[in-house]
Parts: sequence; structure tokens; C-alpha cells
Amino acid sequence: MSQKRSLLFLLVVQWMLFEASVIFPQQNFDLEQFKGRWYEVAVVSDCPFFMRNKKLNPVIVTLDVKPPNILVTAPRNGSCKQTHMTLTDIAGQFFYHVARLNVDVDAYVVRSDYEQYAMMALSSVEVSSQNKTTIFKLFSRSLDVRQTVLNDFKSLVRTHEMRDDEIILNEKIQGSPRSRVNDPPTRSLGGLYAEISQHRPS
Repeated sequence: MSQKRSLLFLLVVQWMLFEASVIFPQQNFDLEQFKGRWYEVAVVSDCPFFMRNKKLNPVIVTLDVKPPNILVTAPRNGSCKQTHMTLTDIAGQFFYHVARLNVDVDAYVVRSDYEQYAMMALSSVEVSSQNKTTIFKLFSRSLDVRQTVLNDFKSLVRTHEMRDDEIILNEKIQGSPRSRVNDPPTRSLGGLYAEISQHRPS
């Protein structure tokens, strides 16, 4: 009898872990409240190629939500690269295709309070090889982020078996270093990046 209970407990734990790792959009997602401009302030991925490129150029990407138009703008080599997302039938889920890489990308708003922050998960599949990549992004309405929000983002990342000390905090706008803000309720991304770097294993 005890063996059956142990087995049942293990099955329940495995199911809970599976549920935690599956990506779902936020319940009762409200697109109307999500409208407006967002700034990508932090990012992490299980793709080494993406992480290597992002570390070399940690620019702040903007997300402009004006349905039916959802536009991502990223500075690149003195110009801007724009990506258009499309709405899907599922609230809080968007889609776009990267022709250069032949990759389909599903983007999910997994957490947002609509006023300060939004956490998004991007799940992509390379059409030819079927290789899968996951990216988590933290967006803010401003260029700074509260420590409590960053802690929640770290927790989300760990849930999906990524290391929170690998999170990249974007430091630049249009290729220039971003000014740092010393405001007690918020933390400068530069300062937070330094703190994370100090705790990384050498």
C-alpha cells in the first residue's frame, strides 16, 4: 500500500513539474490593456547562438502594440529592423515567421500587470531541422525595472529550467549606453547587471 502511495506521489510531482514547464498565455489576457509601447529590458534563452549575439549587442528592443499591428523594433548597424507579429485566436498569443532563418515563432504573454511589466515567452521551431528554442523576455513600460519584478522574472526562468544568472539586462538604446537612474523604488539595469555578474560562477 505504501508503495502505491509513493508511486502516486511521484506521478503527481512529475505532472506538476510538467504543468509548470508548459508555456501558456496569461489567463483572462486583456489586449486592450496591453496596448501601447513596451521596452525589452531583460532576456534569456536556451539557444547559445542567440545568447552570444545578445551579449555582444544588448540593445533595448521596443514592442508597440496597436492592434491589429504589433511591431517589434530593434536597432541594428545604425538602422532599425522591424518584425510584425500577428494576432492568433488565442488571447495573449502572437505569431511571426523569420524568413532569414526559416523559423516559426509563437509568442506568449505569460504574466503582465499591464501598467508596469510584461513577461513574454517565445517558442520557435526551425522548419527544416525542427530544432526548438525558447526565449523569455521581460518588458517594462519604462526603461527601469523594479527589483521585485526582476525577482519574479528570475523565478519564471528557473521554472523552465534556465539559469537566472544568465539573464542579460539590456543596456543600450540605439547603440548608445543608457543613462542610469538612481530612484529608490526602482533599480538601474546597469546596477542589477553588475550584481548578477558578481554571483556568476567563474
